[in-house]
Amino acid sequence: MSQTRPPIEHSRSRPELPLALFYFFYFSLVGVYIIFMPKVLLSFGYTKAEIGVIYAAAPFMRFLIPFVFRRFIALDHRVFLAALLMVLTGSLIFLGTIEDFWLYLFANLLFGAAMGITLPYVEAISLHRLSKSRYGKVRLYGSIGFTAIALWLGKILASPYETLWYLTAMALFTLLSGAMVAHLDRHTKMETLEENRSFALMHYPWFWLSVFLMQLSFGGFYSFFTIYETAHGISLEMTSWLWSFGVLCEIVMLYFQGPLLQRNLLTILKAATFITALRWLILYLFPDSLPLTFASQSLHAISFALYHTAAISYVFTLYRQKKLAQQFFLGIAFGLGGSAGALLAGQIYGESMFLIESLIALSAFAALFGHSRRKLQNGMGVSHAF
Repeated sequence: MSQTRPPIEHSRSRPELPLALFYFFYFSLVGVYIIFMPKVLLSFGYTKAEIGVIYAAAPFMRFLIPFVFRRFIALDHRVFLAALLMVLTGSLIFLGTIEDFWLYLFANLLFGAAMGITLPYVEAISLHRLSKSRYGKVRLYGSIGFTAIALWLGKILASPYETLWYLTAMALFTLLSGAMVAHLDRHTKMETLEENRSFALMHYPWFWLSVFLMQLSFGGFYSFFTIYETAHGISLEMTSWLWSFGVLCEIVMLYFQGPLLQRNLLTILKAATFITALRWLILYLFPDSLPLTFASQSLHAISFALYHTAAISYVFTLYRQKKLAQQFFLGIAFGLGGSAGALLAGQIYGESMFLIESLIALSAFAALFGHSRRKLQNGMGVSHAF
């Protein structure tokens, strides 16, 4: 079994502040993109199917990027900074292309490729330098940023282009905070291309299938939750509160999840996946019930916060190529799963959308049992992954 190095404690540098700032602004950027941009696209005359295509573009690039890094590029602080510049450039291009579907789609491909590099880099640094409990307490600043931007823009947005300017501003602040993180990592030993090329993705096929299906089930939530709830009589401002409440529950979980993560990570993933299926079922059965919709949003603490931390921690123990492993996790989950989920949601949007997504989450739950059997047959031989 591969040995995971313990978190490094640095007496001369405190990684918490730069990492917290990055998470805050990065997820503020994600909040603008996920919560408010779909409504902006509707105002420009995009169809729901076109919105599905747009929201599939960026995640699909996240899926492709790890394969490039596995063969040709080693992810270091210089590549990370270049990717942050691409994120800012992509957000600026949005301003001039949003009225043209094909040009805006191209800009989203650029934006998605850059986003597929930045977060895995920071996640690998966080897991390397912080304990599991400290990771959660730093990562929760991303949830705070997501909540703050949701509440703020839900009250003050007056025009579609105003949303785009906020997106650009968050991209700029993400770049500045990312520069601080890059400064932290400038002397860290870089994973070599030879190590990356030995990365054995398909040694754990059932796990990666579950990761894909789990994120596939989020497609309707990320792309159409705002549209779905407002169509059932809930105001845009109240919908922003629903988003924010879910993230508030996420913050609480991130702060207190440390003791849970000392338990079996695979068991946690199974429980979180099953609860996610229940969450989508509630939205299907009670779309216009505000109390039950708030109840479903409370489960975001488990289906996102606990699941995400357990999953990236689990992947961190499976592979020696830490940054590349995080790229593949986010690429397969938020990349391939997010892309396919957005496309699927654009086609199935309607009364049965969350019922279908509940069934997909149940399939992800079942796949984890296949992974457990495969690991048992291999005698827990994670060293084969190298």
